Order: sequence, then structure tokens, then C-alpha cells
Amino acid sequence: MQLLIVGLGSMGKRRARLIRGMDPSIGVCGVDSAPARRAEAEGLGIPAYESIAAAVADKTFDAGLVCTAPLSHAAIIGQLLDAGLPVFTELNLVADGYAENMAKAKARGLPLFLSSTMLYRRETQYIKQRTAEFCKKTGKQVNYIYHIGQYLPDWHPWENYKDFFVGSARTGGVREIFGIDLPWLLDAFGPVVSLHAERDKISALELPYADSVFVTLRHASGAKGMLAADVVSPKAVRQFECFGEGLHLFWEGNPKALYTFDAATGEKQPVNTYQSFEHDPRYSDNVVENAYVDELANFFGVLAGTEAPRYTFAQDLETLRLIDAIQGDSEGESGGAKAAIRGEGAQ
Repeated sequence: MQLLIVGLGSMGKRRARLIRGMDPSIGVCGVDSAPARRAEAEGLGIPAYESIAAAVADKTFDAGLVCTAPLSHAAIIGQLLDAGLPVFTELNLVADGYAENMAKAKARGLPLFLSSTMLYRRETQYIKQRTAEFCKKTGKQVNYIYHIGQYLPDWHPWENYKDFFVGSARTGGVREIFGIDLPWLLDAFGPVVSLHAERDKISALELPYADSVFVTLRHASGAKGMLAADVVSPKAVRQFECFGEGLHLFWEGNPKALYTFDAATGEKQPVNTYQSFEHDPRYSDNVVENAYVDELANFFGVLAGTEAPRYTFAQDLETLRLIDAIQGDSEGESGGAKAAIRGEGAQ
């Protein structure tokens, strides 16, 4: 199999490294308009091209992976589909080109695969399973409180936050947090039927959007959630707590920090969902490599025709509509918003 990775920044290089680790026989080439990135890729043994056109003219590929900034995704996905390639894409964060590319992929019989890595975390799947079992067995509902935050200049310490996509109002850091975490929350607790959001700027960061958002979500299942997302927290945090009468789960964002409360002992008991896990030391400890590998394995299964994708463009379109409702029409201004959401959320 030959794969073409478009975008040789941090995510493109990560995907290439993981693919080679999964199966050294898979050929990996790259595309990037920046000469320095192409030279770096060549040094890592990845043949690199200046354009998709140059790459597909030189070699035959079995699929393309889009690892560029989100606002460039729509055009690149279209190019790859036009070249007859199935597509794997990182988070899009905007719905640009969705209708056209979904129609094009369907007409050509080509898979469109959308990354949603949190759906592949075993901790999130454990939370989904435990809460579903509890609600079914007891007929009771659960609530959750979830805080995700990290100081934006620390996201990519090697570059200024205003120089990559999180500095844009359309693809900002808070929006990316929602784009990463809402899919698994919707998967675990069901579609959202109503929400109330409060948005503020509480930092000196030069951003065209609110840097702190609090939102309450009511799910169709009856579950309620309080979600706080920010790009202000000095320490990277992913703090989740789910509770109901007879169930209490805690998760601090990494595989070694998932707990269930044992009422008999009055203690939190650790839950081991991984026998082992891989972690890139350049990233916060809540970033686990196993989930990226599982996601790529799902993509390869889709290419082989043996699996269905866990997350689709159609589902993401509903997630993006939900994010738009949370962020409101006046993004960047302080204030609140209340909305009823009908038929939205990943099923």
C-alpha cells in the first residue's frame, strides 16, 4: 500500500511515524509547499513533493491523508478525490465543501474518513459502556462535569499561537476543543436537545474569539452536562466527572487516571483500560498514541472493506452545527446564549 500525506507539520509527521510502526511495508510519501518541511521529511526517509499534482504524476497511491490547517482541507480533499484517492482527514472544524465533497466521494465510490481520535480512547469507551449499563439497569440518569483547558501559547511551543490555525476566529483553540471532545460526548450520552452557553475573554491573549466558554447541555437521553473549555489554564487539564445515584466515575485525561468510586470502601478504584500505552513526550500526558494507531487501523479496515468508520462527515456536520450554536453569532463578545437543538448530535 502507498499513502500520500498532505501536510508535513507535526500531525503529518506523527501519522507517518505511526503508519510505519504499524506496518513497515506501507509506503509513505508527503506533500508540502514549504521547502524546509520537504527537506526535513526527506531526511526522515519520506519522499516529498511540492504539490499533489506532482506526487500523483510520479507515483500511484492507494489513499491520501490530509494533515494541513483546517481551512485548507476542503480544497485538498477535493483534489485527492479528483485523483481517485480515498481520503483520511484530520479535524475540519468548519463545514466548507462538505456537501460537494460528500457528493463527489459518493459518486466515485471513494471512502471519506474523518478523524475523531477521542472516540478511540479506551477511557471514553469505558465511560460510555458503564453509563449505558447503569442507566439501563437502574432506569436512572447521570450528569457530568467536564473541564478541558490549556494555555494557548503552550499548544505549539515552537511557534507563535497567532501563526497557526488556532489564532483564527473560524478555527480557534476553543472551537478545536469542542471539535475534539463533543463527538465522544454525543456518542456516550446522545444528541443534544438544548443548551445554554456563557462566553468570555479572561486573558490578555490577542484572540478574535472568547477564550473561555461554559456550556450546559441537555441530551436526548436525559443526561445533563456542564462543559468548560478554555485556552487560558496554565496547566493542561482534562478533568471529567460523571455521577448518578449509584455511579461515580472520574477521569483526568490519561490512561493512568480513570477511576470508579467504590461505595463499600469509600475509595476511588483505578480502572486499567490499557495494558500498555505509547506517549510522545513532546505533548501533554493526556495525549496518548494508542488512540491514533487504533484510528488508523479503522481507516485501513475501511480501505479493505472490512470495517465501517466510527465517525462520518454527516455526523460531523451535526457536531459543527452544535458548536456554532454554542459559540453563537457574536463570537468573541462576552455574553450568553440559549438554544434548542433539534435533531443534532452524532447518533
